[in-house]
Amino acid sequence: MKAVGVVVEYNPFHNGHLFHLQQAKEQSGADIAIAAMSGNFLQRGEPALVSKWARTRMALSAGVDIVFELPYRFATQHAEIFADGAVSILSAAGCSSLIFGSESGDLRAFKRTVLFLEKNNEQFQENIKYFTSKGNSYPKSISLSFQSLSPSETFIDISSPNNILGLHYIQAINRQESRMLPDTITRKSAGYHDEHFSSATIASATSIRKALFGASGEMDTIKSLVPDSTFEQLALYKEKFGGFQSWENYWHLLKYKLLQSSPAEIRDFYEVEEGLENRLLSKAASSKSFHEFMESIKTKRYTWARLQRVCLHILTNTKKDEMKKTKNTVNYLRLLGATEKGREYLKQNKKIFTLPVISKLSAYSDPDLDLDIKASRIYALGQNGEGQEELLREEFSRPPIML
Repeated sequence: MKAVGVVVEYNPFHNGHLFHLQQAKEQSGADIAIAAMSGNFLQRGEPALVSKWARTRMALSAGVDIVFELPYRFATQHAEIFADGAVSILSAAGCSSLIFGSESGDLRAFKRTVLFLEKNNEQFQENIKYFTSKGNSYPKSISLSFQSLSPSETFIDISSPNNILGLHYIQAINRQESRMLPDTITRKSAGYHDEHFSSATIASATSIRKALFGASGEMDTIKSLVPDSTFEQLALYKEKFGGFQSWENYWHLLKYKLLQSSPAEIRDFYEVEEGLENRLLSKAASSKSFHEFMESIKTKRYTWARLQRVCLHILTNTKKDEMKKTKNTVNYLRLLGATEKGREYLKQNKKIFTLPVISKLSAYSDPDLDLDIKASRIYALGQNGEGQEELLREEFSRPPIML
């Protein structure tokens, strides 16, 4: 059986994701699709709308055949390390190709860009340091550095978020000497950060979340934008837990953590650097909500996503030495769920996977798995009473979901 790999968050799974998934299978000629999916906390440093188990069920119901969890150490990182983790999972699982959505949709332009950056890497990195020193954010410095090299050919727009991720997927494939072939599909209609619905059936996950957390909070406004299975899972989750997870659920915990910590203690947390600890402490006491806190600490130099990741690592008590490891590949494949075809693929290929498949937490020990367990416990604190207990039961007692 031939497998195509996709890297996802599905926060939540929507019609644009469905299009990408269907096109990935068709374009690659694959029999099944395998997803490397972020766990309960995501790359932009935020809690997932619903748990990884609910999102796994959305994915399997819509056509993904196997879901493996992208560990916290990779899922909550900048694009390069995020890509390294995802590529190592899909490669170890025997995927013949990795197909990603992008603003460009032109694989040849991606390959030209990768080759250009390899040839000019030393100057590219020096330029990034220069532009960062001038107070620009890291993503902005990357874009300015690339522009300053004055490429004469047609390359991808390196300032677009999905193009950046695609670029790093290809670089990770090359770095890891993976046999997977990369390919891309043009994203439909909605941009990654669009906050408003741009069509009747396709919208970004950002705009869908905004609608769900809006003043009315009516689910019907998103019904045409997601598959029926996603709508059903969202409705069930809302009924069971009384709402969805957001940073506001955790603000009291983060605020407490900040106010009881010294500047030296905050400096030990991952991604805290260059005196940022003082700004965090000075604004925490007077902020009444997480959004207000973020607005008060944001600067030109630090992107919203970067600051959210800083806050997340403080919330989860994640220190620099836990995240800064020389090996930027995953050590295991944690199975979250599979369809009947997915189980058949696992049965046929499990023995030749280059990483062990984990379906029980008690069956394997690894520092990255310890981080995931800690993150899941803290994710559960976003609910109260029975909801909190239910999320903990899911993490520690639930076997992989089988559809």
